[in-house]
Amino acid sequence: MTLLTNNLCRMIKSLDERKTRRKENAFKAEGTKCVLDTIESFSLRYLFAVREWIESHSEISAGINGVVKPMECSRQDMKKMSSLTTPTDVIAIYDIPDYRFKANAAVDNLVIALDTIQDPGNLGTIIRVADWFGVKDIICSTGTADCFSPKVIQATMGSISRIRIHYGDLPMLIKTSNATDVYGTFLDGHSISDVELNPTGVIIIGNEGNGISDVVAQHVTNRILIPSYPPGSPTGESLNAAVATAITLAKFRGL
Repeated sequence: MTLLTNNLCRMIKSLDERKTRRKENAFKAEGTKCVLDTIESFSLRYLFAVREWIESHSEISAGINGVVKPMECSRQDMKKMSSLTTPTDVIAIYDIPDYRFKANAAVDNLVIALDTIQDPGNLGTIIRVADWFGVKDIICSTGTADCFSPKVIQATMGSISRIRIHYGDLPMLIKTSNATDVYGTFLDGHSISDVELNPTGVIIIGNEGNGISDVVAQHVTNRILIPSYPPGSPTGESLNAAVATAITLAKFRGL
């Protein structure tokens, strides 16, 4: 039986940092909803909870697959391990999954490509939006925020369990997808309402401040724009990346 030692407690807390997550090949999910939404989708390594939570969740108190049982902890211990300002009653530690991006992924479905999205809240919301609109794969540049950071996990509201997220050389990943159509969001693009939108292909969402990089833009076949309303009126410089993703996917899904 695993005991909550000081070293283990420090390791769980240090999963807030990307370098530790990669070293340990593990990530953290906190809170009842987040844990219950993810616990059957990832390989569970540890489950920490206060006594009240364990007693009120008898369905998993015997252990996931009869192997990993909840480890009862004091609220003080939970505070030491938590990433949140107000610690929750339960923390799950999962193995980081090893997803392989399949060739032809964009032949049968839409794939979202993220070009250096840096805000964890934006990334988490984009994952949640992609889940809502039936996207199964998101490809990311290496400069994109880590999808397994605690802030991203919280923002996905469980959608992290249904989306495969791949990091690497973004132009190469786009090539691997074998997409016939690669859509990029640009301020000088054609109105999304005037462009023929296919139900398959790649949609690129650019960096919050700089948009789509030149090296990635070379692979775009369709430059699209979400126009402001009314046309020509003064407005903000651009849309939030997550908001732009939601509007774009809604258009692609015919809404």
